[in-house]
Amino acid sequence: MIDAHSSLARIIERVPPPAEAVNGRGDWADAERALGTRLPDDYKKLVEAYGRGDFWGVLCLCTPFGDDNPVRLAADLVEDFGPLRESWPEQFPYPFFPEPGGLLTWAITDNSAQLCWLTEGPPESWPVVIWSRDSDYERFDCGAAAFLDGWVSGRLSSELLHRSRDAAPWFDAAIERDHVYVRLEEPGEGEGGLLPYAERLRILRDALAPTADRGGYEYDGRRQDHFVVTETGWQLTYETAYGHQLRVAFPPAESEAARHAVLAAIGRMGCAVQSIGTVHGTSSWDLSPGPSANPSPGPSAA
Repeated sequence: MIDAHSSLARIIERVPPPAEAVNGRGDWADAERALGTRLPDDYKKLVEAYGRGDFWGVLCLCTPFGDDNPVRLAADLVEDFGPLRESWPEQFPYPFFPEPGGLLTWAITDNSAQLCWLTEGPPESWPVVIWSRDSDYERFDCGAAAFLDGWVSGRLSSELLHRSRDAAPWFDAAIERDHVYVRLEEPGEGEGGLLPYAERLRILRDALAPTADRGGYEYDGRRQDHFVVTETGWQLTYETAYGHQLRVAFPPAESEAARHAVLAAIGRMGCAVQSIGTVHGTSSWDLSPGPSANPSPGPSAA
């Protein structure tokens, strides 16, 4: 049971958890026995609600469950950084768990920073320490859930952990996804030219609606726009930054539905497809619209 007034309840209100928490369930007693310490209750509930995945594309939770878990909660800082500490002790002001009061990592970031507990006193009172790869540190006198609550709400700021200011916070579960890149004709290549970029993007998102922003980038006339199809979780990037293309990520089982919907949307944009390549995964898309070119990403597009 989650307390309606808890930090976790506020996180869930802002950032809906996935239908299934990847590597989020297991025997906590066994996990704590293997680590040699109790773990904070707020962290356990956070893992059970969200599992392995990332908040805002930045912060990835470590969980103690799953044999194939690449970010497993483990007391491995002594092994990984002990030799460096011997050579440059001034860069390591905190001990490493299981040393008394040592750092224990519970999350990692996209730029290799580590979010740790400082394991002083009972687990419910462990503060959070952010440790960057440049050996900079920030301490926050709150637990993991309270830290995340403050971070996603904007009440808590950090010099070492950036957050998107252009999009509402989200969580992506660490599920398998195929990645397909659709190369489109460049502006000026086709007969009659293309619609303006903003209009093409609007048509694309309308065709796949409902969608949610995942941020963007613009420099020197080149753009990247990231968004997600909210009903399916398909992740898309439309861009001219690295050529005129559309990048699509989706669960492998939904390859045909994604292909039908995306190619139909591209047709509405008035863009010719030059090539399609699978960058990661096993999906193989061809250019035929297939038996259903309905742009809806729901069941009718399957």
